[in-house]
Amino acid sequence: MALLDFLSRVLNRDEGSKETAKQRLQLVLVQDRASVNPHLLEELKEDLIGVISRYLEIDLSAMEINLESGGGDTVALVANIPVRQVRRSQQK
Repeated sequence: MALLDFLSRVLNRDEGSKETAKQRLQLVLVQDRASVNPHLLEELKEDLIGVISRYLEIDLSAMEINLESGGGDTVALVANIPVRQVRRSQQK
């Protein structure tokens, strides 16, 4: 461990980038286990945006949709979609 600590200090690794890389790897592993290709996840995201946008004004830049391991063989679709306001009438 001492060598690893030394290399981290010498290379000045950012913990934030380490966490980001870890999250990306977890997403890839979950997608692989669920047999969901990235293109399908992107299509799902676009469909969700279309449906939700009919009823709510959402912040697309802050929106996050991921697959997460639920333990065992289960996978959960987790969405964080910031809402700016509720639309008064449904747009088509």
